[in-house]
Amino acid sequence: MIWLTWRQHRGQLLVTFGLLAALGVMFLVSGLEAAAFVAANGSLAPGDLAAALGKRYDAVYTVFGWLPIVAPALIGAFWGAPLLGKEFERGTHRLVWTQAVPARRWLAVKLAVLGGLVALGGLAMAAMVSVWRPRFRTDTFGNVGVFNMLGVEPAAWWLFAFLLGTAAGAVLRRTLAAMAVVVGVLAVMTFGLFTLSDHYATPSRVVTADQNTVTGQDVRLVEHAWLDPAGREVAEPPAGACPRGVDTARGDSARSAYEECLIGKGYRHVVYFHGRDRFWRFQLIDAAILLTAASALGLVTVRAVRRAS
Repeated sequence: MIWLTWRQHRGQLLVTFGLLAALGVMFLVSGLEAAAFVAANGSLAPGDLAAALGKRYDAVYTVFGWLPIVAPALIGAFWGAPLLGKEFERGTHRLVWTQAVPARRWLAVKLAVLGGLVALGGLAMAAMVSVWRPRFRTDTFGNVGVFNMLGVEPAAWWLFAFLLGTAAGAVLRRTLAAMAVVVGVLAVMTFGLFTLSDHYATPSRVVTADQNTVTGQDVRLVEHAWLDPAGREVAEPPAGACPRGVDTARGDSARSAYEECLIGKGYRHVVYFHGRDRFWRFQLIDAAILLTAASALGLVTVRAVRRAS
C-alpha cells in the first residue's frame, strides 16, 4: 500500500518538496546576503537599517507574506481534495475498494502516509523560517502572519487543510467543488481563529501616558480605553474634553495633538494586550483546535468511504 501511495501521489510529493527546497534556497541566499549587508552598514541607525533591509528585500517579504494563506490552501486543494474526489469522479473506487485490500485499510494507509508527510513539510517550513526571519526582524508574536509560520502552527494548519480537502472530496465527490470548499473554509477559519485567540488568556492591563511603550513591542493589542482624571475607565473621553482636528480619524498629527491634550488634562491610556511570553501557549491552543477539527474531518471521511464501499 505504501508503494501504491507513492506511485499514485509522487507528482504531488515531488512538486511540494521541490517548492520547499526552492523556498529554502531563497531563505538561505537572502539570509546570508542580509547578514553581509547588516555587517557592512552597521553604522546606520536601527530604524534606517530596518528600512533599508525592507526596501532591499521587498520581493522576499512579499513571497513570505503570502505563505501563511497560500501554503495551507495549496495543500488542501492539491493533496486533500483529489484524494477521494478524483476516485469518485473516475469511478475507480468501485474497482479499488473491491480488491483484497479493504477500503478501511486503503484509506488508513493513505491518510497516515500523506498526513505524516504533510505535517513533516509544515515542520520543515517552520524550521526554515525560524532560522531566516531573525536576520531581518525579531517579532514573532504580534504579527499573526509571522506567528502562523513558526513553531507547530504550519504543521497544524497544513494537516487541517489536508483533511479538510479529503473530507470535502469524500462528501461532495467532486474535486473542483472540494477545492472551493477548502479555500472558503480556510479563509473563515483563519479569521475566526485570530478573533478567538483574544480569549485564550486574560489580557494584561497597563495604564500609561505613552501607549507606544506597549504597542511598540511584540504584543497583540486586545483593547484600548481611557482612564479619566477621576480614575474611571471609559471607552472614549467625553465630547469637548479636548478639541479634535477635522482629520483626527486619519491624520497622525491631529490624533497626536488630541491625545497630548488629554494626557495634559490627566487622562491616561489603558491598554489590554497579550505579551510575547504567551507565544507557546497560543501556539499549543491553536494547534489543539486545528487538530481536533482535523480529527473530526477524518471521521467524516471514514463514514463517507464506509457508505460508498
